[in-house]
Amino acid sequence: MTIKPYTAVGLIPTVRGIRVRADIKHNLTHLKSLSKAASWLSRLDLPVRLIAIPEGALQGFNDEVLDVDHEEFAKTCAIDIPGWETDVLGGIAREYNSFIIAQAKAKHPDWPNRFFNCGFIIDPTGEVILVHYKVSPLFPVEHSVCPHDIYDWWINKYGNNLDAFWPVVETEIGRLGIMMANEGSYPENARALALNGAEVVYRASYPHPATGNDIYEIQSRARALDNNMYVIAPNMGTYYLHGGADTPIDTFGGKSYLIDYKGQIVGKQEYGGVSTYLGGVINIQALRDHRNRAQWDNWIKDIRTELYQLLYKDPIYPKNLYLKNKPMRHDEYKKEVIDKQIKLMHDRGIWSKK
Repeated sequence: MTIKPYTAVGLIPTVRGIRVRADIKHNLTHLKSLSKAASWLSRLDLPVRLIAIPEGALQGFNDEVLDVDHEEFAKTCAIDIPGWETDVLGGIAREYNSFIIAQAKAKHPDWPNRFFNCGFIIDPTGEVILVHYKVSPLFPVEHSVCPHDIYDWWINKYGNNLDAFWPVVETEIGRLGIMMANEGSYPENARALALNGAEVVYRASYPHPATGNDIYEIQSRARALDNNMYVIAPNMGTYYLHGGADTPIDTFGGKSYLIDYKGQIVGKQEYGGVSTYLGGVINIQALRDHRNRAQWDNWIKDIRTELYQLLYKDPIYPKNLYLKNKPMRHDEYKKEVIDKQIKLMHDRGIWSKK
């Protein structure tokens, strides 16, 4: 199937942190208006077929900012996928004949007292066609459970393969995958998606000062270039701590991008302190032609897997951390995990104390 070039937009919304799940309605109303503005103007060139909504746009980050108890947030604020929130987003997908990629802290039917950080893709009929469970949360402060935290249960349920951790869905606009926020800080997540066939990958959001100091851009461009894939990386806009707050804060620092398979920026919005968006063109046929004909810089064909397995034969981060216990609060996590991980690096001689 030949895929014609199309426009992708990344929304950069204002968000109000939630206290209860019903508060999400306000943020969804805002996303509907922003989708209309972004799609109307961006489709004047080529049709808009992909709308990317950044991490945090539905619920904010109050579970992290306020160090909220994990089970309390799961009970009062986490969503279901599918659920009424994805139904609203599905309506936007139908209205603009576009795929939507978005994120939310969500429950799993088998873990009623836990929540996960999930990215999901909705097709133009309004159906959820992919759910990705974030495998690399922002470890110092993010309370969500990830598959590695319940590793033994996860592989028994879903298997020990790429689809279990880095799913990719084939669509009429290319093969789509998800690499949220801090997942993009680790090159293995992008490489796993590429090895599973991904062509367009969502990567959002990232906080300031990392954005203002170019970390977000460098990582996102490197992941796109290393794996010859598009990366759409919209960041968040203004943040209000709760619905009644009157203090707008730009905690994200802008720097939203669409990056092509050669690592070049083809769409950008530098400033993110207000509601806005980015737009750019995705050309899947050009990507596929490059992968198929290049001799050098389609590097993934040259991976020497036997050598690289040596890098990962010894465990580093502990698996099954939350198989029996709920995620920790910030201070406890630093003491029980971060401090011990740094000591591990010292004890193995990988890092020097001096």
